[in-house]
Amino acid sequence: MSFLPKAFTVPASSALRRWFAARAPKSDSATLNLRNVYIFFSREGMLFAVLLVITFIAGINYGNNLVLGLCFYLISVWLISFHVTFAHISGLKVQLIEVTMAEAGAPVWVTLQLRSESRQPRRQLLFSFAQTDKEMDKKSGKKIKHNVDSQHSVLVTRLQDEQIIRLPVQTHNRGAFELPRLTIKTVYPLGIMRAWSYVYFARSAWVYPKPEAFDWQTQYSVASLEDLPTGGQYRQGQDDFERLDNYIEGESLARVSWGHVARGQGMFTKHFADPVGDEQTLDYADMPAAHHEQRLAQLAYGAMTLGELGVPFNMRLPNDMRFDQSSSATMGEGDSFARACLLRLAKAP
Repeated sequence: MSFLPKAFTVPASSALRRWFAARAPKSDSATLNLRNVYIFFSREGMLFAVLLVITFIAGINYGNNLVLGLCFYLISVWLISFHVTFAHISGLKVQLIEVTMAEAGAPVWVTLQLRSESRQPRRQLLFSFAQTDKEMDKKSGKKIKHNVDSQHSVLVTRLQDEQIIRLPVQTHNRGAFELPRLTIKTVYPLGIMRAWSYVYFARSAWVYPKPEAFDWQTQYSVASLEDLPTGGQYRQGQDDFERLDNYIEGESLARVSWGHVARGQGMFTKHFADPVGDEQTLDYADMPAAHHEQRLAQLAYGAMTLGELGVPFNMRLPNDMRFDQSSSATMGEGDSFARACLLRLAKAP
């Protein structure tokens, strides 16, 4: 617990973070060395340090050589632990391989490659991303600070040569997401000393809006089922019919238009359209929401839905209006095209 006033504590902590960042420039690959590896007593090691002081004072005051001998023995153990713990993390190489894209509020996954050129295996290495993002409590309006220890981390019990690990990083807002600093720490072998290092990556992740469901079939409909004449052509999304034919005995009753039967117009069978032949246009101006971010969220929902159905579609954003209509009307289908549209939504101003 800090006894400094809040006005002094906050600037001191921010200045310390800037000092750490200055000693480790942003890069997608880093090697831990004397410049960016730090070592100090662990929580249990602080008790060990107190024991050293007590045995030294007791040995001096009482002139007891056995107590002094025990003190010097404990000091030698501490020095050996200091050297082994520092050497255990120094020389480790970390490289950023991949950063996934995620929706707002979901974690992005970071893939890291760890490489050790030491002959001896490295043990008990803990990897975690510092996450201290603040959110607002909707009821009280106060800021909530997340505890870093409660976030996901990966413990590598034994590292020899190379190893691939994946870490989640929580996101909150749409747009470019700067990866927080990666913390690598260990207390191997005795838990007396704690060695750690910070890695700052240059690559950013993209966060697209959280999909917001809306009735996109009704939004793009041309007519309703009840107003459709017999044999008329109709398209309303991918799950609606395209025409009505006279009922043939033996056809499934689930496809009968019971609305026409209730009005005494006879029995007709609904024939559904093949979704492969349909094309849709997701237009920002057609979204029913009033706010900009909600419209982008509805576009994300439409792109994911049409991508899963395998329906060809294109998406038109506000910034596309400045260019030629043909340049912004790229048609595509499938999950890969849907992901490309989600990336456009993440980069949208």
